[in-house]
Amino acid sequence: MSKIRILPEQLANQIAAGEVVERPASVVKELVENSIDAKASRIEIEIEGGGTRLIRVIDNGEGMDEDDILLSIERHGTSKIHVEEDLAAITTLGFRGEAIPSIASVSQFTLISRLKGDELGTKVVLKYGKLLQVHEIGCSYGSSFEVRNLFGNTPARRKFLRTIRTELAHIDEVIKNHALGSPHITFILRINGKETIHLNNSLSIQQRLGHILNYRDSFIPIDHKIRQSSVSGFLIPPEKVSPGPAKLRIFVNGRAIKDRMIVHGVSEGLRGFLLKGKNPSGLIHLTLPAQEVDVNVHPAKHEVRFRNSRDVHTLLSRAVASAMAEEQERTRSKFFSKAEQRETSRVPIDSRIENEQSFPTGSDTTESLNSPPVPEPEIPPDFTGNSHHLHTTRTHLSPSQSSIIGTAEPIERQTDEIRVQSQTIPPGKVENRPQHHNLLVIGQFEDLYIFCRNSEGLLIIDQHAAHERLLYEKLRKQFLEGNVPRQNLLFPETVELSLFQAQLVEKYREEIGGMGFSIREFGGNSYIISAVPALAGQANPGELFNDILEKFGSEGGKGGGGYIDTILATMACRAAVKAGTELSKVEIDNLLNEMVRADLFSHCPHGRPVVKQFTAVEVKKWFHRT
Repeated sequence: MSKIRILPEQLANQIAAGEVVERPASVVKELVENSIDAKASRIEIEIEGGGTRLIRVIDNGEGMDEDDILLSIERHGTSKIHVEEDLAAITTLGFRGEAIPSIASVSQFTLISRLKGDELGTKVVLKYGKLLQVHEIGCSYGSSFEVRNLFGNTPARRKFLRTIRTELAHIDEVIKNHALGSPHITFILRINGKETIHLNNSLSIQQRLGHILNYRDSFIPIDHKIRQSSVSGFLIPPEKVSPGPAKLRIFVNGRAIKDRMIVHGVSEGLRGFLLKGKNPSGLIHLTLPAQEVDVNVHPAKHEVRFRNSRDVHTLLSRAVASAMAEEQERTRSKFFSKAEQRETSRVPIDSRIENEQSFPTGSDTTESLNSPPVPEPEIPPDFTGNSHHLHTTRTHLSPSQSSIIGTAEPIERQTDEIRVQSQTIPPGKVENRPQHHNLLVIGQFEDLYIFCRNSEGLLIIDQHAAHERLLYEKLRKQFLEGNVPRQNLLFPETVELSLFQAQLVEKYREEIGGMGFSIREFGGNSYIISAVPALAGQANPGELFNDILEKFGSEGGKGGGGYIDTILATMACRAAVKAGTELSKVEIDNLLNEMVRADLFSHCPHGRPVVKQFTAVEVKKWFHRT
């Protein structure tokens, strides 16, 4: 007797239900997707008992006649796939024809539907997969799906469900995802008779996203297209992102999915803007030719497979980086807008308090509030920090004749990731970019923060973070061009390395040389540093070299090109003007001018914000003057 048997249809449907219907949220997802595919403009969802007692989905879509309704409850009955080739270019959310029979096999299921041109609709009733009724009925056009007593015939399945609160949270997430994926549709969710979501199709996608993320501020828009592929969406500005897991809603051709590669691509585009421990938040819509995406790789369709994932990753990182570059231009226009020149009445200040003012600008603070900035030379010098702190122990010499690690020749082993990243930061509208700032400089606070006034109100700049970003961008550009200028040391410095550090020197000697270091062996694990990157000339050579070796050891082992950026950021941090450094008026002006001219300036390379704006209205609110 044969051991192999053909399963009864009812049992086969229950097995399929195990793949498609994991929990009540799975039922909601499948039914809502059917409504979206039916071109509905309004979808209402009603839930009772966490979804096990009742799930009802009502839409105003195209509807079905009796023949189509009866076919829809048959396994693999679908209107979306006709031939094998259709599987390679899926454009609908549903396509397998398993959802309705699978749901009906584990519930008491009712479907009512009417075509728009018909006078009457059709009602079918099934109980755990068995057809009980089929008859005509008066009803609105569209479809109504009713699922009662879910998993009533499989109590073991019901035992594995979580608490009602958890199941409702999953349903809530499904509705929010579809609301973002189909902004032209009105979505209404009622739980136990109470309306918890009502997203009208008159709302913009930004308004929907803000409501769903509970975020009321502005977004960074993304709109990037290359041939038949595009990336659109909205991101929460990096400085306003909450710590924790990525809160990124991802859609591929309108389908909500989860994909680590996409999150990584967005994160790469935000490299240098996000603080450690923070992840991108917002909405990403990725549109690709249907034949480039395989959506038939997961029973619940939570995942997709890309024909060329590397190209998709590059597209995403470039799209996000381009959006950040455009955001820099908007930020530049906002922050560096000209402060209004207006007369203010002055109140006499006690001389003792005036002498203890916290802004060591070399002039009276109250005077600087109302006087225009010192006129700039036609081509101002680059900012280098306080002059009496710089170049006191080192000077420029002719190139060392000793053997060095690396030269100014181009580096051949630069990773593809670094090359791609260098192309994703397009310069802003340089021809329209001002060369001088229009701010009224008030002074320094704690020898770290520069206070200015612009047209919006009060502007505060972190001098270390600002200088760090400027140095980092210069170092990065020089590194990618294979031409980092060196500063020879008047007194070469000897460093004693551990065995592990010495191995890192040998492993990364080309990159170290390309970063502007000239070193030679001095016996054992000792090395002599004879030159350092010119932009980092004021940093302690030994400390700087040990720092970058530590980064090579910790970051280099992770693979990818990001570790080079991390090391360059460390070098920039070491070289930047420090907190507690008093700057002259000219040095402050030079720093601000460089920020105005820079492509990127709003965040340090580690993601900390450089500038904070306080509007006049906000300041007045502090003192209850509004």
